[in-house]
Amino acid sequence: MAAPVGIVKIALLGAESTGKTWLAGALAQHLGDAGHDVAVVGEVLREWCVREGRTPRADEQLAIAQEQARRVLQASARIVIADTTPLMTAVYSELLFADRSLYAEALAHHAAYDLTLLMGLDLPWVADGLQRDGPHVREPVDALVRAALSRAGLGWQMVYGQDGARLQNALFAINSVAGQQGLAGAGGRFLPQNAAWTCEKCSDPDCEHRLFTGRLGLPAG
Repeated sequence: MAAPVGIVKIALLGAESTGKTWLAGALAQHLGDAGHDVAVVGEVLREWCVREGRTPRADEQLAIAQEQARRVLQASARIVIADTTPLMTAVYSELLFADRSLYAEALAHHAAYDLTLLMGLDLPWVADGLQRDGPHVREPVDALVRAALSRAGLGWQMVYGQDGARLQNALFAINSVAGQQGLAGAGGRFLPQNAAWTCEKCSDPDCEHRLFTGRLGLPAG
C-alpha cells in the first residue's frame, strides 16, 4: 500500500538510548504548535516486548518489521514522524541472529522517506527494560545502519546535541526538505533564518557537523 500523495515522512534511526522517542515527541510538539498536521508512529518492538514480556526470536522479527511499515503507511497526517523503521529491525536481526534476510524489504520501504535523521552517539546510555542490550552494541548498530543506507544509496542527516539543541539540529535538517514539500511557509523553513546552530559533543573524528552544515548550506561555525 502506497502512502497518500503529499505526506512528508521523516524517519528517526539510531542505536539504543540515542533519543529517538524523545526527539519524535519533541518534533511533533514543536511542529504541531506551529500549526502543522503531525503524527508520530511509535516503535512496534517496544509494544511487542511489553505485551510478550520478552524480546522476539529470530522468526518473529519479520512480522514486527512489517507491522512497523504498515503503521507508517496508514498514517494520514501531513507530516509523519516514524520513531524507527523496519530498517532497525533488519539491523538487529543481522547483529543478534546473523540474519540479513530482512534488509531488502526494509530498504525498499525506507526509500519512500523524505528525510532520515540518524541519532548521534553523544547521549549517555540508559537502561530501559527488555529492549536495551547494553552500551557496547551502540557502535556496531550505528555502523550497520550507515552501511545499509549507503548500500541502498539512501542519504541521511546526523543529529547531535542535548535536549533543546538536539531538537534544534533536527529542525535544521527538516528545513532541507521543507521547501521542496511546501510545508513551512515563506522560504520553506521551520526555524527563523537567524537561528543559531548548536553542535555539542561531536563524536565523529571527521566532524560530521561540518559535513551536515555543508549539505544544508549553513556556515560551519
